[in-house]
Amino acid sequence: MIRYCLALLLALLAHPALAETVRVSPKATHAYRTVGAAIEALPPFGGEIRIDPGEYREKLWITKPNVHLIGTGARPHDVVLVYGDSSASVGNTYETPSVYVAASGFRADNLTIANDWARDPAHPNSQAVALAVSGDRAVFTRVRILSTQDTLYLVHPQNEQSRQLFRDCYVEGHVDFVFGNAKAYFDRCELHGLARDNIFYTAQSRSRPDEDSAFVFNDCVLTASPDAKGIYLGRAWRPHARVIWLFTRMEAVIEPAGWREWYPGRSKTLDTAYFAEYRSSGPGASPTTRDPRSHQLTDTQAARWSLARFFGDDIGWIDRGGTP
Repeated sequence: MIRYCLALLLALLAHPALAETVRVSPKATHAYRTVGAAIEALPPFGGEIRIDPGEYREKLWITKPNVHLIGTGARPHDVVLVYGDSSASVGNTYETPSVYVAASGFRADNLTIANDWARDPAHPNSQAVALAVSGDRAVFTRVRILSTQDTLYLVHPQNEQSRQLFRDCYVEGHVDFVFGNAKAYFDRCELHGLARDNIFYTAQSRSRPDEDSAFVFNDCVLTASPDAKGIYLGRAWRPHARVIWLFTRMEAVIEPAGWREWYPGRSKTLDTAYFAEYRSSGPGASPTTRDPRSHQLTDTQAARWSLARFFGDDIGWIDRGGTP
């Protein structure tokens, strides 16, 4: 272990900025044509990749730490990282992500990550993950994350931390489209439900009461297609799921109970899950009709879920782009 730490220190001294910058462009000279090739070209401890406007159809599995992807267009729509795998085509949900972030210190700014399996009307409905994250200290700013079922998968590796911040992002889908079991904070984000019966914004999967994981949504907005029906704040994928909505503007017409059982009439996850709201507003806000097993928080209870307290006052990595 000591030898490894010394080697790591020497490598850090050799790359003090850890931020070699490379460019990805469809046409520019001296630029990589794919994001995958650019990641491969970065030094072992990561760096910055500036991506010119365009659509990049490739499947990315990011295992190099401290990778920073920056879309250089005027808006997130201008740079699109997209692929089209689904559970129906590859055999399981976990191999479907268009982008999988498995390393720590990742950051993405001003771009779109999409899974377009559902774009073909001939394709059956299927789980199709756009983005999966298991790495620690991941920061996403002004990122659009698009798919249908199981859009955003937040993974909590066994015996490891998995902390993520999403700020000013847009996430689109229908069934369980923010799901998994990480310590994830969403700040000023929009979640949009597509046209379908039974929309579940979340499916959190905390499995034990001692797990330090939750999804917290602060100052977010919930929207949905006019044709969306049966819209729920979430359901518990595992018995001790934990989801908290703070100051949420609910433009979508949420079902009065707010939360739904995983298997109505069969499972009893609502008995053990922790689902809470604080000062929700808009047409979908209805604190008096929520499932009695959910919580309407007091000021003191809501303060526990502020950004700083949620991450135990360890938030320096957020402004430093994910680096420790």
